[in-house]
Amino acid sequence: MRVFVTGASGHVASAVVPELISAGHEVAGLARSDSSAATVAGYGATVVRGDLNDLDGLREAAATADGVIHLAFNHEAMQSGDYDGAAAMDLAAIHALADGLDRGNAFVGTSGTLMLLGAGLDRAGTEDDVSPGGPRVDAENFVAGLAERGIRSSVVRLPPVVHSELDHHGFITSVIATAREKGVSAYVGEGTNRWPAGHTLDAGRLYQLALDKAPAGSRLHAVGDEGIPFLRIAETVGQRLDVPVKSITAEEAPAHFGFLGGLVQLDNPVSNARTREILGWEPSHPGLLEDLALEHYFKI
Repeated sequence: MRVFVTGASGHVASAVVPELISAGHEVAGLARSDSSAATVAGYGATVVRGDLNDLDGLREAAATADGVIHLAFNHEAMQSGDYDGAAAMDLAAIHALADGLDRGNAFVGTSGTLMLLGAGLDRAGTEDDVSPGGPRVDAENFVAGLAERGIRSSVVRLPPVVHSELDHHGFITSVIATAREKGVSAYVGEGTNRWPAGHTLDAGRLYQLALDKAPAGSRLHAVGDEGIPFLRIAETVGQRLDVPVKSITAEEAPAHFGFLGGLVQLDNPVSNARTREILGWEPSHPGLLEDLALEHYFKI
């Protein structure tokens, strides 16, 4: 299958693109800079120069493919506070990519398990749970709805922590950097709120399976750890850095954690049962706490 991948030089793509090539797919990857282009070419993929603002280019690239995997997102805008703008750019890019596809083509989109917080659940979220709308949720719902146009669409929901030696800029690296800078590994309140997590290589395998055989309109959870109490994460980080572990208040969290101040308080347990059932996918790489016991996250 000819596959066009956006965000092809990013963290998750570093597992997805090699997985696709290993499975026999012909991959073209979007790159917006010379360094990104070198990374994509290094995987053995064809380079397509452009970015998410180039809607005509996205449409044309999708039209030459049998399937699309959309990984790109404007994380810089999100971290600077323009989350709504980043989400609007993402939705416009998805519309352009979808316009380039024909009936029978595949489209794998990317969302997050945190989007389920809008569903008001009082239990672990499942793949069948859907939030009604909002930034990024609208994109997820649009991709799932492409099934009505004859496109075999699916959405991979990533957990807030996708971890491995390939992760250099994710949320867990920020948590570690904050603990190192502040000299304390903090959690909010009792730290009982839960974070799901998944290994990068397990996510790469899931995207490949989704492209090849996910049922149209399906939503999938790239989750190995279904919900780790944040206290346990803070304790592990504190032990690895040899710094105290301390509870802080919700009011103190923004000053301590910066842009992660709200995120570290969220309770987001999710299930991966449906994903495993429909695709035969099984997480096989280390969980987050096991990964944090290794050296790679703590090299200076």
